[in-house]
Amino acid sequence: MIAITRGISDALSRCELTHLDRVPIDLERARAQHVAYESALRAAGYTVKALPASEDHPDCVFVEDAAIAFDEVAVMTRPGAASRRGELDAIAEALSEHRTLSSISEPGTLDGGDVLVLGRDVYVGLSTRSNQSGVDQLWEILKPHDYTVTGIEVKGCLHLKSAATAVDEGRALVNPEMIDTALLRGIECIEVDPSEPMAANLVALPMAKVSGTVLHGSAYPKTGARLVAAGLHVVKVPADELAKAEGALSCCSILLHQR
Repeated sequence: MIAITRGISDALSRCELTHLDRVPIDLERARAQHVAYESALRAAGYTVKALPASEDHPDCVFVEDAAIAFDEVAVMTRPGAASRRGELDAIAEALSEHRTLSSISEPGTLDGGDVLVLGRDVYVGLSTRSNQSGVDQLWEILKPHDYTVTGIEVKGCLHLKSAATAVDEGRALVNPEMIDTALLRGIECIEVDPSEPMAANLVALPMAKVSGTVLHGSAYPKTGARLVAAGLHVVKVPADELAKAEGALSCCSILLHQR
């Protein structure tokens, strides 16, 4: 079990922003929180492969947007923000040791943060970063492996995984104000606490040492309590500094499980 991560660039304050106003980011605090995140992955039994930061790419810590790793293939994306496309080479090099690579090409755009995998059903957020061509190309890549791919509208957030993340193959943590949850076919939805609208992002660790382990933002205790009530082992991780860059926990790693 491998988790690919990447360091935080000194240029993080120049990150791409869509829904948030730019505010000062404490780099030292952000790095400390990122270290805590990597430590939580290691504690769960994952080997962390940490790539160095790129000072030319302010958003490079958000590795999830560069690639989506399936058991059968890894798909290199084409980020909707053109400034982020130079991030892909380092991620592709790391992934090529573990997976065959495919890629999204022009005119498609696709951010990994818009890709929600629930069993063999894949949902892609139609957002400011991912378009229908990206959805169609992803489906063509995944069809031979018996996945279905469906585009889903999102509102009020950057990526689909700001609105919904997989708890396991049959459950998702969701904010029903941001997506139509009826489109998640046959999925049990655990709703965020209404007072914590940005709490729908988590990292499920299906092969962790403790069954049902998820990483969840420590800034969202009410939603965290709902996850505990659903029988999950919740590991609280601080991520409020990276949230200023429109990042969340799932953005910061690409998980690879044994094939």
